[in-house]
Amino acid sequence: MKKAFASKAAAWLAMVLPLGAAAASADVAAQVAALDIEYQAAVKRNDEAGMARILAEDFVLVSGGGLTFTREQLLAEARGKTITYEEQDVVPGTRTVRVFGEHTAVVTALLALKGVELKTGRVHHRKLWFSDVYIRTGAGWKYALGQVGRLVEKDGQAVAP
Repeated sequence: MKKAFASKAAAWLAMVLPLGAAAASADVAAQVAALDIEYQAAVKRNDEAGMARILAEDFVLVSGGGLTFTREQLLAEARGKTITYEEQDVVPGTRTVRVFGEHTAVVTALLALKGVELKTGRVHHRKLWFSDVYIRTGAGWKYALGQVGRLVEKDGQAVAP
């Protein structure tokens, strides 16, 4: 009788544990998506404090052209309000969050940007794909790595691959 009970309990756990893991993964995905939305909004407002709270200390952004930018460089841009954003928004329906284990999540989305450079008056108007890597730290989820993908639209015109 004990063997039959143990066997049934093991079978039940085998079915339930993956469901719990999937629910936990969905919770993490929702939490990271909300944090990514918060980060994009902070960039749009040039909110240095909001960006600093989300960015990991060793954050790096790799541009589509191969340039790299540190956390401090992005914060300095926000502080100096070097670009005034009219638009800095993910295109609805394009954000996907993939969770890998307990400590890593990757966000991919199509980002629409429109802003004016303070020094030159140059208008930036483009759409591009990006991937953001978030890591779970002792202080919560942090944005650790950004990778800008292919530019798909510039000044309202499609960009060929």
